[in-house]
Amino acid sequence: MASALAAKMGFNSLMRKQARNFNVRICTMESDMEFSCEVKWKGKDLFDLVCRTLGLRETWFFGLQYNIKDTVAWLKLEKRVLDQEVPKEEPITFHFLAKFYPENAEEELVQDITQHLFFLQVKKKILEEEIHCPPEASVLLASYAVHAKYGDYDPNIHKPGFLAEEELLPKRVINLYQMTAEMWEERITACYAEHRGRTRDEAEMEYLKIAQDLDMYGVNYFLIRNKKGTDLLLGVDALGLHIYEPENRLTPKCSFPWNEIRNISYSDKEFTIKPLDKKTNVFKFNSSRLRVNKLILQLCIGNHDLFMRRRRVDSLEVQQMKAQAREERARKQVERQRLQREKQLREEAERARDELERRLIQLQDEAHMANEALLRSEQTADLLAEKAQIAEEEAKLLAQKAAEAETEMQRIKVSAIRGQEERRLMEQKMLEAEMLALKMAEESERRAQEAEQLKQDLQEARESERRAKHKLLEITSKAVYVSPGLPPDNMPPDVSFSRENLSFDFKDTDMKRLSMEIEKEKVEYMEKSKHLQEQLNELKTEIESLKLKERETPLDIIHNQNTEQGTSKHSNFKKLTLQSTKSRVAFFEEL
Repeated sequence: MASALAAKMGFNSLMRKQARNFNVRICTMESDMEFSCEVKWKGKDLFDLVCRTLGLRETWFFGLQYNIKDTVAWLKLEKRVLDQEVPKEEPITFHFLAKFYPENAEEELVQDITQHLFFLQVKKKILEEEIHCPPEASVLLASYAVHAKYGDYDPNIHKPGFLAEEELLPKRVINLYQMTAEMWEERITACYAEHRGRTRDEAEMEYLKIAQDLDMYGVNYFLIRNKKGTDLLLGVDALGLHIYEPENRLTPKCSFPWNEIRNISYSDKEFTIKPLDKKTNVFKFNSSRLRVNKLILQLCIGNHDLFMRRRRVDSLEVQQMKAQAREERARKQVERQRLQREKQLREEAERARDELERRLIQLQDEAHMANEALLRSEQTADLLAEKAQIAEEEAKLLAQKAAEAETEMQRIKVSAIRGQEERRLMEQKMLEAEMLALKMAEESERRAQEAEQLKQDLQEARESERRAKHKLLEITSKAVYVSPGLPPDNMPPDVSFSRENLSFDFKDTDMKRLSMEIEKEKVEYMEKSKHLQEQLNELKTEIESLKLKERETPLDIIHNQNTEQGTSKHSNFKKLTLQSTKSRVAFFEEL
């Protein structure tokens, strides 16, 4: 059966070689691509095609990875694709991934696409817990990932629940605390709101600057044994080789920087590293399979080459790329400043419009109140006029009664001569009549005075009505002046702006000023690092009371111990490399 399977595989290989083309699928961190390749193509031909498609020039960081049995391998660029141990089915699947990591992402990653691909890969490794990340750093990294996706925080758009479908934190971190999804979102959003003003590229770079200080960042681990047969882990990264205990991938027991290594080779399962100091014994270890040794050698050679390359003058290609990147950043900076200016002018215009609308509403309210006052004045005037008319009628009636009383008095005087007795009675009646007439005359005079007073009140009411109408006319004139329907040339001078205010020229002075700002950013790096550490400590303090200690993983416990001892990734590496190479080799062999 084995021979039949081998014959079938040989037949398939022969048919593939006889064919003119073969298909491949390239899986990147964002999407998949398919290509039709010629049989004679080498790995470099396929790799260059992928890089051209992505617009990637910093190709030295990346490679094409494929799965082979229970491990992974990287496509060799100098050999034909079909002559390597690639999968036999079509399309052949490769993963376009970062093979080597920079020592300092901010200084080494030039292109935006390079930075973006690293950001996506590191983010995926952190979420899948291939890179151990403490909880407080996870929250801060999540806030930068949100900023890279959504831009500046806007409370009107980014309302509670907008991160419900996002995968932002490792499950280990979520399970470690008694916190709901809403509580995590609240803390991530609080950090996210502080990043206002950054672009997507800047947010991704801040993410990488934090992630590159994590202990497991950029390290490839391999199970090895020393001469005594002790199981250990070999870590290969941008700085050198590190030896770990199997249960502790955070803190290496000893390290060998690339500048102390003279030669690397392997024979079957035995791997040999010759230190630069020829008096020091060679550094040997065994791996489980020959294929693993090949992979270790590839990573060692590539990392060592990049380590030495960083310490030489940049090539013309890299210098050109950096110059173009500086120009592009300067152009983006000027463009961002122009957009910020436009946004500021727009906001000022909107504020002015809101103020005019507020003033218009205020004037409309005043006009409404004036109308009501006028209406009340008219009603008061009508009421006073009615009262004056009534008083005038009452005065006429009293005058008529006085005249009748006078007539009655004359009639009594005439009839008084009829008799003494009657005269006496008549005199008495006449006296009473005179008194009544006097009272009526006084009442009539009083009523006449009241009528005169009512006439004066009516006159004042009419005068108030005239003034109210005049004020209403003035208010109506002002309201017409500030109406939003006016043409643009009637706008107040303090809110008008021309297109000239919104234009900016890309001049040399802008370039010089931006260069000075870039230098200033370098000077402020230490202060930013201090602020970052304070931010992480503050986050840790906020959530520490909700931690479930019993759910801590061994790596969490080791990280906490390192933090308490003040041990960091860089300080530990510096401390280990201060030891002599000979003592480190002896220590490795005795583990």
